[in-house]
Amino acid sequence: MRPVRSYVLRQGRMSPAQHEALEAILPAYAVPYAPARLDLASAFGRDAPTILEIGSGMGETTVAMALAEPHVNFLAVEVHKPGVAALVRRARDEGASNVRVVRHDAVEVLRDMIAPASLAGIRIFFPDPWPKKRHHKRRLVQAPFVRAMAHALAHGAVLHIATDWEPYALEMLDTLSREPLLANCEQGFAARPLERPLTKFERRGVALGHGVWDLRFARA
Repeated sequence: MRPVRSYVLRQGRMSPAQHEALEAILPAYAVPYAPARLDLASAFGRDAPTILEIGSGMGETTVAMALAEPHVNFLAVEVHKPGVAALVRRARDEGASNVRVVRHDAVEVLRDMIAPASLAGIRIFFPDPWPKKRHHKRRLVQAPFVRAMAHALAHGAVLHIATDWEPYALEMLDTLSREPLLANCEQGFAARPLERPLTKFERRGVALGHGVWDLRFARA
């Protein structure tokens, strides 16, 4: 049986610039998916703390974090080609050499490629909330995946999630609180930490009065 995916691959035309980015730029940043443990030091060409970003979108946040934290490696996971193309072009243009990207399902990347207790953090910013009840089964942050993320975090490393969908935020808070390997860094939701860049999408939402909820849980 095919597993339920937390995403749907959108079909559409790629622009010439996006094709060029995938062909000419991506090889310098790509980490191919493989059902084997990834040597992070070899992938980045250095031994440094590594943060896994799940769902890097168009790469704006990824590159901003990489430039703000040059001592950290950022491994982005994204399934959509246009997003991957935008990320690597932005990383090249802005000199973010501490970024790598895996174009594959994050569930399988975490399961097959990431060694236990090897990550300095995991960040998931604005995952698809799948708001319709019949689609809730597609939500990424569910108990089995939370347990997998907890095992991948080093002691004290932080899982940081942000969403602008309050029902999903409440569900995630409950799910994360039930995971015995994680401890909430706050009493409930967290204030927006400085390491999470404020994107154009979020600025627009805040201007319209939309809420944003951050969750920060540390590996116990």
